[in-house]
Amino acid sequence: MTTKNPSKRQIIISMGSANISKFMSISSKHITNINRALKNIKSEILADFVYTDYRSLIITTNKVASQSDLNTIKKYIKNVDTIKLVDIMISYLPQSKLYLKIISIPYIIKDTNILIDSEY
Repeated sequence: MTTKNPSKRQIIISMGSANISKFMSISSKHITNINRALKNIKSEILADFVYTDYRSLIITTNKVASQSDLNTIKKYIKNVDTIKLVDIMISYLPQSKLYLKIISIPYIIKDTNILIDSEY
């Protein structure tokens, strides 16, 4: 099954294309090691597979990851010998673009001090 939009079960790690190709060359080993690290912290999630898109490494899991799961995966990736640390951005879950639909939370219009509320 594939999805058109990002799933909340995906963990996105931004990095350079050189790091991505080094990581993907032995991706099955990395998935095994990530699952071992998650098991060591007694997490209920497992990394199913990994794929890439433009300048991102996307790890798909069986459940939505918690902050401790994200930290464990980030720590593992930063400890991989073949990857340069300067290219790696913090891992994160996909975020919805519909944040203005949240009711009663004010936002500021870009380049102004005007708040946007639910009536706007």
